[in-house]
Amino acid sequence: MTFREKIFEIIFKSDTPKAKAFDILLILLITFSIIVVMLESIPGKSVNFYAVLNEVEWIVGLIFIGEYLVRLIVSPKPLKYALSFYGVIDLLTILPTVLVFVYTDSHALLVLRSLRLLRVFRVLKLTRYIKEAAVIYSALKSSSRKIGVFLFAIVIIVTILGTLMYLIEGNADSGFISIPISIYWAIVTLTTVGYGDIAPVTALGQFVSSFIMILGYAIIAVPTGIVTAELTRPVKNAPTCSNCKDQDHKEDAKYCKSCGTAL
Repeated sequence: MTFREKIFEIIFKSDTPKAKAFDILLILLITFSIIVVMLESIPGKSVNFYAVLNEVEWIVGLIFIGEYLVRLIVSPKPLKYALSFYGVIDLLTILPTVLVFVYTDSHALLVLRSLRLLRVFRVLKLTRYIKEAAVIYSALKSSSRKIGVFLFAIVIIVTILGTLMYLIEGNADSGFISIPISIYWAIVTLTTVGYGDIAPVTALGQFVSSFIMILGYAIIAVPTGIVTAELTRPVKNAPTCSNCKDQDHKEDAKYCKSCGTAL
């Protein structure tokens, strides 16, 4: 392998000792940088405290810039990587540091201070090192249409219930002053959040709100069940060994991993 191919294997792969070591170091650096971002938001500390954190952030930011550039250089298709999900996340994490070099005007820097919050996107960089995240992503992707239909049904329900509560409580001086406000109350109640800023005062309104609360508990279980069904689908489709009855196999397995019997 050429030097570029070796670097590519270390950065983009995870099945070699060097690649695993690189992943672990990067995970530690990401975690450390997130802690620095959180510490910077704590008020009342000394000037030296924030100065040290700022210097540390500069060092970490330059490391991430170097990592991003190396990924672009060694990638066979740099544009494809740059436009990919992780490529965009990598760009967002270095954007605040890069913009400070571009905009040196003090007034522009005041605006760029808000962009420093983009550094929290580094936490998303961790997902590429968690193999189980791919399983969850696959389950969410497979159940996206069902969840979309479910959310559409929820929108219809809260619209109807919110309008109904506006008709019941609109003249009772209870806070249901418009249909949008009533729909907001229906969403808060249906999701069992219950802020308490708006509450029905009539007997009929309280009866309807009680129904919505009970309905909320029933509805919460729906998306959980949809995603759980998709997560357990590979287990259901896994072949069972006719000899030892082992079911812990991949869907494309041809032989039993316990006794070697053909599946």
